[in-house]
Amino acid sequence: MAETASESVVYIVDDDQELCASLAWLLESVAIRSRCFSDARSFLDSCDPEQPACVVLDVRMPEISGFGVQELLNRAGSVLPVIFVSAHGDIRMSVRALQRGAVDFLEKPYDPQHMIEVVQSALRTAEERFAAAARRRGLLERLDGLTSRESEVLDLVIDGAPSKHIAARLGISAKTVDVHRTRIREKTGAESIATLVRDVLRAGLRLPTP
Repeated sequence: MAETASESVVYIVDDDQELCASLAWLLESVAIRSRCFSDARSFLDSCDPEQPACVVLDVRMPEISGFGVQELLNRAGSVLPVIFVSAHGDIRMSVRALQRGAVDFLEKPYDPQHMIEVVQSALRTAEERFAAAARRRGLLERLDGLTSRESEVLDLVIDGAPSKHIAARLGISAKTVDVHRTRIREKTGAESIATLVRDVLRAGLRLPTP
């Protein structure tokens, strides 16, 4: 099948092989790459956590249900957008799926154009999530190079404490705090301490204490 420029993919997980083939053909018609799985386990074993993707997931499947798959993905910290499909869906079921992080819940038979639009939106979400996750991993690697003292100083900077207060809190001089701030910036490759603090907060790595 034709690959999109971003190499993103749609995982189709449904024990109805005809439906899988039909949806794969539909997505191929708009140059969206897909992979089909007739059971949850083969999908979970093959899913690439490093590749931007979304999953179209049937609710009722043997061995592991769609909700079971969603729970396993959530436990693993997956950022895959999940689109549920079901021939037996109801409001209660769709609410459950959405509350647990699904991006949509479609009833079978679904409208082909609507499915294409939902998948395209989910893939855009996937690319945003995967890019954010990559930035977060990169930031964690940069922060991992800090010493314990430098991490303490950075935590207090994130809390908004000026150098004099940090010095008093840690029992060091304000000049030493400034040296630590410089080393933190150099080690992390940040343009400034302010941009580093912004990146840390945006990534949700640390929230300022009250």
